[in-house]
Amino acid sequence: MSDILFERRGAAGIVTLNRPKALNAVTLGMVHALSAQLAAWADDDAVTRVIIMAKGERAFSAGGDIRHLYDLGKAGRQTEALRFWRDEYPLNVAIKNFRKPYVALIDGIVMGGGVGISVHGSHRVAFDRFSFAMPEVSIGFFPDVGATWFLPRMPGELGTYCALTGERFNAADGVAAGLATHRVPSSRYGALVDGLTGTVSVDAVLAAFAEPAGEGPVLARRSAIDRLFAGDTVEAILAALDGEAASGGTDAEWAGKTAALMRTKSPLSLKVALAQVRLGAANSSDPCDFATCMRTEFRIVSRIVYGHDFYEGVRAVIVDKDNRPRWQPAALADVSDAEVARHFAPLDGGELVLP
Repeated sequence: MSDILFERRGAAGIVTLNRPKALNAVTLGMVHALSAQLAAWADDDAVTRVIIMAKGERAFSAGGDIRHLYDLGKAGRQTEALRFWRDEYPLNVAIKNFRKPYVALIDGIVMGGGVGISVHGSHRVAFDRFSFAMPEVSIGFFPDVGATWFLPRMPGELGTYCALTGERFNAADGVAAGLATHRVPSSRYGALVDGLTGTVSVDAVLAAFAEPAGEGPVLARRSAIDRLFAGDTVEAILAALDGEAASGGTDAEWAGKTAALMRTKSPLSLKVALAQVRLGAANSSDPCDFATCMRTEFRIVSRIVYGHDFYEGVRAVIVDKDNRPRWQPAALADVSDAEVARHFAPLDGGELVLP
Protein backbone atom coordinates (compact mmCIF):
# COMPACT_ATOMS: atom_id res chain seq x y z
CA MET A 1 0.00 0.00 0.00
CA SER A 2 1.30 3.43 -0.91
CA ASP A 3 2.40 5.86 1.80
CA ILE A 4 0.26 8.57 0.17
CA LEU A 5 -3.02 8.06 -1.68
CA PHE A 6 -4.76 10.20 -4.29
CA GLU A 7 -8.32 10.09 -5.56
CA ARG A 8 -10.88 12.18 -7.35
CA ARG A 9 -14.19 12.54 -5.55
CA GLY A 10 -16.64 14.93 -7.11
CA ALA A 11 -14.97 18.30 -7.60
CA ALA A 12 -12.20 17.49 -5.14
CA GLY A 13 -8.77 16.00 -5.44
CA ILE A 14 -8.21 14.10 -2.19
CA VAL A 15 -4.81 13.41 -0.65
CA THR A 16 -4.57 10.86 2.16
CA LEU A 17 -1.40 10.42 4.21
CA ASN A 18 -1.18 6.67 4.73
CA ARG A 19 1.55 5.86 7.26
CA PRO A 20 -0.50 5.75 10.48
CA LYS A 21 1.93 3.44 12.29
CA ALA A 22 4.69 6.01 11.63
CA LEU A 23 2.36 8.87 12.63
CA ASN A 24 2.20 9.76 8.93
CA ALA A 25 5.78 11.03 8.92
CA VAL A 26 6.58 12.53 5.53
CA THR A 27 9.13 10.69 3.38
CA LEU A 28 10.97 11.90 0.29
CA GLY A 29 8.80 9.64 -1.84
CA MET A 30 5.67 11.27 -0.41
CA VAL A 31 7.12 14.71 -1.16
CA HIS A 32 7.73 13.75 -4.79
CA ALA A 33 4.30 12.14 -5.20
CA LEU A 34 2.42 15.10 -3.69
CA SER A 35 4.40 17.61 -5.72
CA ALA A 36 3.58 15.80 -8.97
CA GLN A 37 -0.10 15.36 -8.11
CA LEU A 38 -0.60 19.00 -7.17
CA ALA A 39 0.98 20.06 -10.45
CA ALA A 40 -1.46 17.82 -12.33
CA TRP A 41 -4.52 19.01 -10.39
CA ALA A 42 -3.50 22.65 -10.83
CA ASP A 43 -4.09 22.22 -14.57
CA ASP A 44 -7.21 20.04 -14.27
CA ASP A 45 -10.35 22.17 -14.58
CA ALA A 46 -12.47 19.35 -13.17
CA VAL A 47 -10.66 19.66 -9.83
CA THR A 48 -11.79 22.85 -8.10
CA ARG A 49 -10.27 22.17 -4.67
CA VAL A 50 -7.77 19.88 -2.95
CA ILE A 51 -8.40 18.19 0.40
CA ILE A 52 -5.54 16.67 2.42
CA MET A 53 -6.29 14.29 5.28
CA ALA A 54 -4.64 11.40 7.09
CA LYS A 55 -5.26 7.79 8.12
CA GLY A 56 -5.27 6.92 11.80
CA GLU A 57 -6.56 8.71 14.88
CA ARG A 58 -3.28 9.83 16.46
CA ALA A 59 -1.65 12.09 13.92
CA PHE A 60 -2.26 14.13 10.81
CA SER A 61 1.53 14.07 10.44
CA ALA A 62 4.06 14.18 13.25
CA GLY A 63 6.83 15.52 11.00
CA GLY A 64 9.40 14.37 8.49
CA ASP A 65 11.14 11.00 8.46
CA ILE A 66 13.75 12.22 10.94
CA ARG A 67 15.18 8.79 11.77
CA HIS A 68 16.04 8.16 8.12
CA LEU A 69 17.71 11.57 7.82
CA TYR A 70 19.62 10.88 11.04
CA ASP A 71 20.87 7.56 9.66
CA LEU A 72 22.05 9.21 6.43
CA GLY A 73 23.94 11.91 8.30
CA LYS A 74 25.56 9.48 10.73
CA ALA A 75 26.75 7.49 7.71
CA GLY A 76 28.40 10.59 6.26
CA ARG A 77 25.75 10.93 3.55
CA GLN A 78 24.75 14.51 4.33
CA THR A 79 24.47 15.46 0.68
CA GLU A 80 21.92 12.70 0.21
CA ALA A 81 20.03 13.80 3.31
CA LEU A 82 19.87 17.36 2.01
CA ARG A 83 17.93 16.09 -1.02
CA PHE A 84 14.93 15.70 1.29
CA TRP A 85 14.85 19.36 2.27
CA ARG A 86 15.87 20.50 -1.22
CA ASP A 87 12.67 18.86 -2.52
CA GLU A 88 10.43 19.41 0.52
CA TYR A 89 10.81 23.19 0.68
CA PRO A 90 9.69 23.79 -2.95
CA LEU A 91 6.60 21.69 -2.10
CA ASN A 92 5.86 24.05 0.79
CA VAL A 93 6.14 26.97 -1.66
CA ALA A 94 3.89 25.21 -4.19
CA ILE A 95 1.21 24.71 -1.53
CA LYS A 96 1.38 28.35 -0.46
CA ASN A 97 1.09 29.48 -4.09
CA PHE A 98 -1.56 26.91 -5.11
CA ARG A 99 -4.25 28.70 -7.10
CA LYS A 100 -7.18 26.57 -5.90
CA PRO A 101 -8.52 26.05 -2.37
CA TYR A 102 -6.24 23.67 -0.46
CA VAL A 103 -8.03 22.33 2.62
CA ALA A 104 -6.11 20.53 5.37
CA LEU A 105 -8.27 18.45 7.72
CA ILE A 106 -6.24 18.11 10.92
CA ASP A 107 -7.54 15.76 13.64
CA GLY A 108 -4.43 14.74 15.54
CA ILE A 109 -0.80 15.69 15.98
CA VAL A 110 0.65 18.08 13.41
CA MET A 111 4.32 18.91 13.73
CA GLY A 112 7.34 19.70 11.55
CA GLY A 113 6.93 18.36 8.03
CA GLY A 114 3.22 17.83 8.65
CA VAL A 115 2.90 21.54 9.32
CA GLY A 116 4.65 22.26 6.03
CA ILE A 117 1.99 20.41 4.00
CA SER A 118 -0.95 21.93 5.88
CA VAL A 119 -0.39 25.38 7.37
CA HIS A 120 0.44 27.01 4.02
CA GLY A 121 -2.86 25.89 2.50
CA SER A 122 -5.74 28.31 2.08
CA HIS A 123 -7.93 26.54 4.66
CA ARG A 124 -6.89 24.58 7.77
CA VAL A 125 -9.55 22.86 9.82
CA ALA A 126 -8.86 22.00 13.46
CA PHE A 127 -10.84 19.06 14.84
CA ASP A 128 -11.02 17.85 18.44
CA ARG A 129 -7.64 16.08 18.47
CA PHE A 130 -5.75 18.94 16.78
CA SER A 131 -2.35 19.29 18.47
CA PHE A 132 0.17 21.61 16.83
CA ALA A 133 3.81 22.03 17.81
CA MET A 134 7.18 22.97 16.36
CA PRO A 135 9.43 21.07 18.82
CA GLU A 136 12.61 21.10 16.72
CA VAL A 137 14.81 22.82 19.32
CA SER A 138 14.30 19.69 21.45
CA ILE A 139 16.27 17.62 18.92
CA GLY A 140 18.97 20.14 18.02
CA PHE A 141 17.19 21.18 14.84
CA PHE A 142 15.25 24.38 14.05
CA PRO A 143 11.67 25.29 13.10
CA ASP A 144 11.60 24.93 9.32
CA VAL A 145 9.02 24.21 6.55
CA GLY A 146 8.30 27.93 6.36
CA ALA A 147 8.32 28.68 10.09
CA THR A 148 10.55 31.68 9.39
CA TRP A 149 7.46 33.10 7.68
CA PHE A 150 4.48 31.88 9.70
CA LEU A 151 5.79 32.03 13.27
CA PRO A 152 6.41 35.82 13.22
CA ARG A 153 2.92 36.30 11.77
CA MET A 154 1.22 34.69 14.74
CA PRO A 155 -0.27 37.29 17.13
CA GLY A 156 2.14 39.02 19.49
CA GLU A 157 4.98 36.79 20.63
CA LEU A 158 3.13 33.49 20.24
CA GLY A 159 5.47 32.48 17.41
CA THR A 160 8.52 33.18 19.54
CA TYR A 161 7.02 31.15 22.37
CA CYS A 162 6.21 28.31 19.96
CA ALA A 163 9.73 28.26 18.52
CA LEU A 164 11.61 28.37 21.82
CA THR A 165 9.47 25.99 23.90
CA GLY A 166 7.95 23.52 21.44
CA GLU A 167 4.76 23.63 23.51
CA ARG A 168 1.55 22.35 21.95
CA PHE A 169 -1.42 24.38 20.73
CA ASN A 170 -4.84 22.75 20.89
CA ALA A 171 -7.69 23.47 18.46
CA ALA A 172 -8.83 26.64 20.23
CA ASP A 173 -5.25 27.95 20.42
CA GLY A 174 -4.67 26.97 16.81
CA VAL A 175 -7.56 29.06 15.52
CA ALA A 176 -6.70 32.05 17.71
CA ALA A 177 -3.07 31.88 16.57
CA GLY A 178 -3.99 31.71 12.89
CA LEU A 179 -2.62 28.19 12.48
CA ALA A 180 -6.12 26.94 11.72
CA THR A 181 -8.86 28.84 9.93
CA HIS A 182 -11.86 26.87 11.23
CA ARG A 183 -12.89 24.73 14.22
CA VAL A 184 -15.11 21.72 13.52
CA PRO A 185 -16.05 18.84 15.89
CA SER A 186 -14.53 15.46 15.03
CA SER A 187 -18.01 13.96 14.93
CA ARG A 188 -18.68 15.97 11.75
CA TYR A 189 -15.46 15.00 9.96
CA GLY A 190 -17.08 12.65 7.45
CA ALA A 191 -19.97 14.98 6.74
CA LEU A 192 -17.53 17.82 6.12
CA VAL A 193 -15.57 15.75 3.62
CA ASP A 194 -18.80 14.93 1.80
CA GLY A 195 -19.71 18.62 1.71
CA LEU A 196 -16.31 19.66 0.43
CA THR A 197 -16.44 17.23 -2.49
CA GLY A 198 -19.48 18.93 -3.97
CA THR A 199 -19.74 22.09 -6.04
CA VAL A 200 -20.66 24.48 -3.21
CA SER A 201 -17.77 26.86 -2.51
CA VAL A 202 -15.24 25.79 0.08
CA ASP A 203 -15.83 28.96 2.10
CA ALA A 204 -19.57 28.35 2.24
CA VAL A 205 -19.21 24.72 3.28
CA LEU A 206 -16.72 25.52 6.04
CA ALA A 207 -18.85 28.40 7.29
CA ALA A 208 -21.78 25.99 7.65
CA PHE A 209 -19.74 23.51 9.70
CA ALA A 210 -17.54 25.81 11.78
CA GLU A 211 -18.15 26.41 15.49
CA PRO A 212 -16.71 28.99 17.90
CA ALA A 213 -13.17 27.97 18.82
CA GLY A 214 -13.18 29.10 22.45
CA GLU A 215 -10.00 29.90 24.36
CA GLY A 216 -7.15 27.43 24.84
CA PRO A 217 -4.47 27.29 27.57
CA VAL A 218 -1.78 29.00 25.48
CA LEU A 219 -3.99 31.95 24.62
CA ALA A 220 -4.94 32.26 28.29
CA ARG A 221 -1.26 33.21 28.85
CA ARG A 222 -1.17 35.61 25.90
CA SER A 223 -0.39 38.78 27.88
CA ALA A 224 2.44 37.09 29.79
CA ILE A 225 3.85 35.55 26.61
CA ASP A 226 3.82 38.89 24.81
CA ARG A 227 5.57 40.56 27.73
CA LEU A 228 8.15 37.92 28.55
CA PHE A 229 9.10 36.72 25.05
CA ALA A 230 9.73 40.13 23.52
CA GLY A 231 13.50 40.10 24.12
CA ASP A 232 16.01 40.15 21.30
CA THR A 233 18.19 37.46 22.86
CA VAL A 234 17.42 34.08 24.39
CA GLU A 235 19.26 35.20 27.52
CA ALA A 236 16.99 38.24 27.84
CA ILE A 237 13.88 36.09 27.49
CA LEU A 238 15.11 33.65 30.12
CA ALA A 239 15.96 36.55 32.44
CA ALA A 240 12.44 37.88 32.03
CA LEU A 241 10.96 34.47 32.78
CA ASP A 242 13.22 34.06 35.81
CA GLY A 243 12.18 37.48 37.08
CA GLU A 244 8.52 36.59 36.68
CA ALA A 245 9.06 33.27 38.45
CA ALA A 246 10.62 35.08 41.41
CA SER A 247 7.85 37.68 41.57
CA GLY A 248 5.24 35.45 43.16
CA GLY A 249 2.64 36.77 40.70
CA THR A 250 -0.11 34.84 38.99
CA ASP A 251 2.23 33.79 36.16
CA ALA A 252 5.16 32.89 38.42
CA GLU A 253 4.75 29.12 38.44
CA TRP A 254 4.16 28.99 34.69
CA ALA A 255 7.17 31.22 34.01
CA GLY A 256 9.43 29.04 36.14
CA LYS A 257 8.35 25.87 34.35
CA THR A 258 8.72 27.54 30.97
CA ALA A 259 12.25 28.72 31.74
CA ALA A 260 13.20 25.24 32.99
CA LEU A 261 11.79 23.72 29.80
CA MET A 262 13.77 26.06 27.58
CA ARG A 263 16.97 25.20 29.42
CA THR A 264 16.61 21.56 28.29
CA LYS A 265 16.80 22.58 24.61
CA SER A 266 19.84 22.89 22.37
CA PRO A 267 21.44 26.29 23.09
CA LEU A 268 22.48 26.64 19.44
CA SER A 269 18.99 25.72 18.22
CA LEU A 270 17.39 28.23 20.58
CA LYS A 271 19.55 31.06 19.25
CA VAL A 272 19.03 30.09 15.62
CA ALA A 273 15.27 29.81 16.15
CA LEU A 274 15.01 33.25 17.75
CA ALA A 275 17.10 34.75 14.95
CA GLN A 276 14.69 33.17 12.44
CA VAL A 277 11.60 34.60 14.08
CA ARG A 278 13.09 38.07 14.27
CA LEU A 279 14.34 37.86 10.67
CA GLY A 280 10.95 36.84 9.32
CA ALA A 281 8.96 39.52 11.16
CA ALA A 282 6.55 41.29 8.83
CA ASN A 283 7.20 44.64 10.52
CA SER A 284 10.98 44.44 10.27
CA SER A 285 12.92 47.05 8.32
CA ASP A 286 13.69 44.43 5.67
CA PRO A 287 10.77 41.97 5.69
CA CYS A 288 11.52 38.47 4.45
CA ASP A 289 9.18 37.27 1.68
CA PHE A 290 8.15 33.61 1.66
CA ALA A 291 10.63 32.44 -0.97
CA THR A 292 13.47 34.21 0.80
CA CYS A 293 12.43 32.59 4.08
CA MET A 294 12.58 29.16 2.47
CA ARG A 295 15.99 29.82 0.94
CA THR A 296 17.18 30.97 4.36
CA GLU A 297 15.95 27.76 5.95
CA PHE A 298 17.84 25.71 3.39
CA ARG A 299 20.99 27.63 4.28
CA ILE A 300 20.40 26.78 7.94
CA VAL A 301 19.73 23.08 7.38
CA SER A 302 22.80 22.86 5.14
CA ARG A 303 24.87 23.77 8.21
CA ILE A 304 22.84 21.81 10.76
CA VAL A 305 23.39 18.47 8.97
CA TYR A 306 27.16 18.87 9.36
CA GLY A 307 26.91 19.84 13.03
CA HIS A 308 26.58 17.91 16.28
CA ASP A 309 23.33 18.78 18.01
CA PHE A 310 20.83 17.39 15.50
CA TYR A 311 22.32 13.90 15.71
CA GLU A 312 22.67 14.10 19.47
CA GLY A 313 19.08 15.29 19.86
CA VAL A 314 17.65 12.54 17.66
CA ARG A 315 19.79 9.99 19.50
CA ALA A 316 18.48 11.13 22.88
CA VAL A 317 14.80 11.43 21.91
CA ILE A 318 14.24 8.87 19.14
CA VAL A 319 17.11 6.35 19.03
CA ASP A 320 18.25 5.66 22.61
CA LYS A 321 15.29 7.50 24.18
CA ASP A 322 17.27 8.41 27.28
CA ASN A 323 16.18 12.06 26.95
CA ARG A 324 19.62 13.17 28.11
CA PRO A 325 21.14 15.05 25.19
CA ARG A 326 24.67 16.37 25.56
CA TRP A 327 24.58 19.59 23.59
CA GLN A 328 27.65 21.22 22.08
CA PRO A 329 28.00 23.99 23.10
CA ALA A 330 26.28 23.13 26.36
CA ALA A 331 25.67 26.73 27.46
CA LEU A 332 24.00 29.69 25.77
CA ALA A 333 26.98 31.88 26.63
CA ASP A 334 29.19 29.69 24.48
CA VAL A 335 27.05 30.16 21.35
CA SER A 336 28.52 33.24 19.69
CA ASP A 337 26.66 35.68 17.48
CA ALA A 338 29.11 34.76 14.73
CA GLU A 339 28.19 31.09 15.00
CA VAL A 340 24.50 31.91 14.70
CA ALA A 341 25.13 34.22 11.75
CA ARG A 342 27.13 31.49 9.99
CA HIS A 343 23.97 29.41 9.69
CA PHE A 344 22.23 32.20 7.74
CA ALA A 345 25.13 33.02 5.39
CA PRO A 346 24.90 32.38 1.64
CA LEU A 347 25.97 28.95 0.46
CA ASP A 348 28.98 28.48 -1.81
CA GLY A 349 26.89 27.01 -4.58
CA GLY A 350 23.87 24.80 -4.00
CA GLU A 351 21.39 27.45 -2.91
CA LEU A 352 17.77 26.30 -2.87
CA VAL A 353 16.19 26.57 -6.31
CA LEU A 354 12.52 27.52 -6.38
CA PRO A 355 10.23 27.57 -9.42
